[in-house]
Amino acid sequence: MFVPKLDNRSDLESSRNSGLWQCSICAHGNDERHISCELCGVLRDLSLYFNNALEVEDRAKRRNKHYSVSVLARSLFSPSSTMSKDVIFSDGFKASRNATGNTHATLDVLHKTYMACKGRRINIVPFKFDTPSPDDMVTTGLKSSRNFRNDVCIAGKKAVDSDNCVIEKGTTTDPSSLVKLDEIGEGSSSSSFVVDCHNETLVLDHELQHLSLERKPKKSKAKIQKPVSFSLYKPESWMLQHEDEDTPRQLNLAIVGHVDSGKSTLCGRLLHALGRISKKQMHKYDKEAKEKGKGSFAYAWAMDESADERERGITMTVGVAYFNTKNYHVVLLDSPGHKDFVPNMISGTTQSDAAVLVIDASIGSFEAGMGVNGIGQTKEHSQLIRSFGVDNLIVAVNKMDLVEYSKERFNFIKSQLGIFLRSCGYKESAITWVPLSAMANENLMTAASDTRLSSWYDGNCLLKAIDTLPPPHCDVLKPLRLPICDVFSSQMLGQVAICGKVETGAIRSGSKVLIMPSGELATVKIIERDSSRCKLARAGDNIAIGLQGIDPSHVMSGGVVCHPDYPVPVASSLELKILVLDITVPILVGLQFELHIHHAKVSASMVKILSLLEHKSGKASKKIPRFLTARQTAVIEVSLKQKNQIVLLPITRLLFL
Repeated sequence: MFVPKLDNRSDLESSRNSGLWQCSICAHGNDERHISCELCGVLRDLSLYFNNALEVEDRAKRRNKHYSVSVLARSLFSPSSTMSKDVIFSDGFKASRNATGNTHATLDVLHKTYMACKGRRINIVPFKFDTPSPDDMVTTGLKSSRNFRNDVCIAGKKAVDSDNCVIEKGTTTDPSSLVKLDEIGEGSSSSSFVVDCHNETLVLDHELQHLSLERKPKKSKAKIQKPVSFSLYKPESWMLQHEDEDTPRQLNLAIVGHVDSGKSTLCGRLLHALGRISKKQMHKYDKEAKEKGKGSFAYAWAMDESADERERGITMTVGVAYFNTKNYHVVLLDSPGHKDFVPNMISGTTQSDAAVLVIDASIGSFEAGMGVNGIGQTKEHSQLIRSFGVDNLIVAVNKMDLVEYSKERFNFIKSQLGIFLRSCGYKESAITWVPLSAMANENLMTAASDTRLSSWYDGNCLLKAIDTLPPPHCDVLKPLRLPICDVFSSQMLGQVAICGKVETGAIRSGSKVLIMPSGELATVKIIERDSSRCKLARAGDNIAIGLQGIDPSHVMSGGVVCHPDYPVPVASSLELKILVLDITVPILVGLQFELHIHHAKVSASMVKILSLLEHKSGKASKKIPRFLTARQTAVIEVSLKQKNQIVLLPITRLLFL
């Protein structure tokens, strides 16, 4: 507060002697008993009421030292930029007066002086400048979002040393400078924030971006370990099949071939002859097929159950059926033959142990399948099933009745197709040739009854050829590996159910499994084999599993169910050895394609051609080509668009289209 200068002391003394004194501001005559003007309130003489000039000077110095005084308050008590000089009043009191003639004073002293003279007394506590003011709190809070909380120590989490707070000598520490918070959380001790009063300001960083109205539950994601060597794995006793168990060995049999070669009709006729389709059901199929003008498709409708398949007359998805032979429990996988549904055909082939390649013996149909006027599905399917590890093949030459069971036609097909199959890597001893007619039921269940066929063919019928296939290798001594073919929900299995073939190991109800690549743990609730509930399943079994304790979003087709202690590796880039099929356009670096691995389908691109392999020796050639053409074998580097989405099995066969 500023008090105007009393310019003329002689006038003041004369006014005192006369009993009145004149105000220097409003020129009002006041009684000498009054210390301040009755109109404007200006003090008559400040020197009469200041008792100690040193006290005022020291107090101003202390105020300037406090860091937490607001900008507005510091401006009031900061030294004036203009030169000041000392003024001696009549009572000998020494005060500071600047060049403008105004005398500096504190608000509390002036208030006491003025109110005492008026006869009124109000106790007003002077403002304490050693605590943060409201505007300082706001300013500090804005700054704290850009600073680290170096000066805040949480007592409940970290021990606070009493020497951490340094107080400057000559200053007083107010209890309000230590900000204490009440208990945070239930049952926890109270936490206090200790603020360094000398160097740092109070930090009010609440980390708003991390605040939440509800507590987030902890995820049950398992800590995925690095793949452990299989040599350390020891199977449990229940995983091994004992001799007293009367369980037939399972054989997964894929039915492949060119479109309209009679694959579905062959499957339906075989199932009906084995009693898997009742006469009543077969009569229903025959009636419905004739009503739509497709009487010859009656047996095919036993496998093609969807409306689209029956309307178009082609197989679009993999049909599954079961029957028993003397040695095997056969799982029949009827694969589509149309080129538009090759990915669906691949999903069925990856589960198979052996395959039946169905050939249409009629004139022109066999040639179309071999790709005389293009790429036929007979060649393509033969290469695909071989690339996925199918070694044993039955070639069923169908529709022999249309060529009068001609031996010459059969030998022509055998010679032409045999050359191609051997070039794909099939051994002659692993190929079985069976002439038959599915519509006429010739050479399916029993030996041929038609003399035109029995006169020159004395080999096995189709059913006996299937029963004499070598048993598939089922490795139960390795950790669990079950590629997920499909994810669904059912009333029997629950909200999260999967199906697929157990490649290695064994699984039983109540066991813990690891779902890759999500890395989530789940519990096996129910196991079904052939639509009937069972307690366990071993390598080679096609099963459906009901899972619990896992979110459906973490289970996807193409994933792998594995042992929790032996997770399968996950890859983002691959180094592949490939065989280029019959293509018309060369393969260049940067090619975008779809990669198939067991049941997974991901987008990928070819990054680099590493080497070209020679056909005879298999050694890498010195020259690295710029592109790949038909019938070449090479090693390439592939990058996946989605990282860590491909799960690799111990023996993995890949295919890209």
